[in-house]
Amino acid sequence: MIALVHGLGLSHRYFGRLQPLLPNAVAVDLRGASLDELTASLSLAVAPRALLVANSLGAQIATELAVRSPERVSGLVLTGPTWDPDAPSIPEQFVRLLADSYRELPSLVPVALLDYARRGPRQILGAARAMLRHPMLERLGEVDAPVVIVRGSRDPICGQAWAEQAAAAAANGRLVVVDGAAHAVDWSHPAVVAEIVEELQQSLGER
Repeated sequence: MIALVHGLGLSHRYFGRLQPLLPNAVAVDLRGASLDELTASLSLAVAPRALLVANSLGAQIATELAVRSPERVSGLVLTGPTWDPDAPSIPEQFVRLLADSYRELPSLVPVALLDYARRGPRQILGAARAMLRHPMLERLGEVDAPVVIVRGSRDPICGQAWAEQAAAAAANGRLVVVDGAAHAVDWSHPAVVAEIVEELQQSLGER
């Protein structure tokens, strides 16, 4: 099973361009605001030994599940993982999100705005606070499964140095940089992400 895990304030709709390229993938809708609630929601949605493809805050949730229940996760593809220590506050994260909005495909805007409206500011703010409290590097160091960090070369939210640290923190991690992509690499470059996922799935099968 391949499970697609969305980021802060979004839904399964974020994977509308990637999911058709991965016929056996399921895009989940997470519930809750705390990391515990979101991780429990993901655990209920995936079958054992799932390959998790997660964006932004979803990368933290997928990593947390891999640590808490390693038997449920066979591998991780983390696109634009958060949070970058160079922007350790909600205002700084918002500035980066605003900068990113000008670099994404216009077709993503209505999808994101609708999802944000459905989630509401209270739930989004609660999840953002949980995101900044999560020790992502430490948790990545506890993951036994293979980890692929994917960063868009124009991503202002997930910086290059942070992406390199995240890949190095995992025992079996590597970094792939997608030229020309911003934060929503799953939306702007779905074929590239699908190829990365399929390569990892094949290597897991061989193992």
